[in-house]
Amino acid sequence: MSLLILRAADINALLSLSRCTEVMERAMKAFSSGEVHTPERIIAPLSATTGTSAGFFFLMPGEMSTPPYYGAKIVSLDPNNPVQGRPAVQGFVALFERSTGAPVALLDGARITALRTAAASALASRVLAREDARTHGILGTGVQAAEHLDSISRVRHIERSLVWGRNPEKANHFALEQSRKTGTTVIAVEDPAEAAACDIVSTVTHASVPVLEGKWLRTGAHLNLVGAHEPADREADSDAVALSAVYVDSREGAFKEAGDLLIPITEKRFGPEHIVGEIGEVLLGRVPGRTDDQQITLYKSLGIVAQDLFAAEYVLREARKNGSGHTVEFP
Repeated sequence: MSLLILRAADINALLSLSRCTEVMERAMKAFSSGEVHTPERIIAPLSATTGTSAGFFFLMPGEMSTPPYYGAKIVSLDPNNPVQGRPAVQGFVALFERSTGAPVALLDGARITALRTAAASALASRVLAREDARTHGILGTGVQAAEHLDSISRVRHIERSLVWGRNPEKANHFALEQSRKTGTTVIAVEDPAEAAACDIVSTVTHASVPVLEGKWLRTGAHLNLVGAHEPADREADSDAVALSAVYVDSREGAFKEAGDLLIPITEKRFGPEHIVGEIGEVLLGRVPGRTDDQQITLYKSLGIVAQDLFAAEYVLREARKNGSGHTVEFP
């Protein structure tokens, strides 16, 4: 049987961030409609070696009703990699044909993850952020910071982006590089409060304790909390979450993994009902989105395999049309 290998360059050529945002809309609607079966994912913490931070190993299986594929994302997350010039996320997405069980494609997991994560935040921002949002604050300076800078600018007319990172030199380099690359105004700031005082705020860090405080937020802001994915970890403090109308990609996942929400619930700042709903439910008209321009909205992103599978299926379909990728015989 033939197995199609699709590398990062192949994926970049076939799936733009704008198109990926459209694919994420279909994925989130399908997920909230129950059209995607997603068993509980496995997140295995890894032991730290001397002088390094521990990483994680992810196994995320899922099955789509249509098109006829099932599969899994299998990736590692190593927070030590970026300083060595390697992606923090590495691995692949595997697609299998439902009718035969045959593996049909392996796709670069780091690229699929980067695209679908930023596209999902763009989708949430398109649905929840104020129409007149013009500034974007980014906390973090890695791959997702660059992807979010790009993706958010595709759904709102961003005039200025402010970026903060723990390493000021790296933040300055990031701002200069992105300004040249995008032709937009990207400014590095030393105080995270400056980045937080924007119309849209995206946190894309590896922080385990808050880097975003509620007292810094502007009225009418929209937040994308992306980086934390463990019950004991969070990027935003309880005040920020309590001030916000909260939306998630998956209710079930949020109550198992989202420390940004679970910690304030444990502190009795609010109850589970504080979560308005899933982004897919907003798109389906089952729950309300933003109700006025004064409201602060928050999207807690954990990432769900439906996003990976829909993105991978789209790339596979386009690759077959264009003759992209590398085919190997397997076994």
